[in-house]
Amino acid sequence: MQDVKDRLAREVAKDCKTVEDVHNTLKDLFRRTLQEILETEMSDHLGYEKHSVEGNNSGNSRNGYSRKTIQTRMGETELAIPR
Repeated sequence: MQDVKDRLAREVAKDCKTVEDVHNTLKDLFRRTLQEILETEMSDHLGYEKHSVEGNNSGNSRNGYSRKTIQTRMGETELAIPR
């Protein structure tokens, strides 16, 4: 896991020239990570992956997204909550 963190830190550092760049990149990474967690949780709950034909006519399928703004230590972050 440390290797992944080290590679991620190097990748993030490539595109950051200021402290504000680091802050914005970390905020976006945090948002994307939360979004991925929500998507994975929905797939686990429904029992099939997004865009899978297993969900067709199952009566229990994805139904779009709801926008939600959350307050974090890094400021407000907008998420798309899967339904």
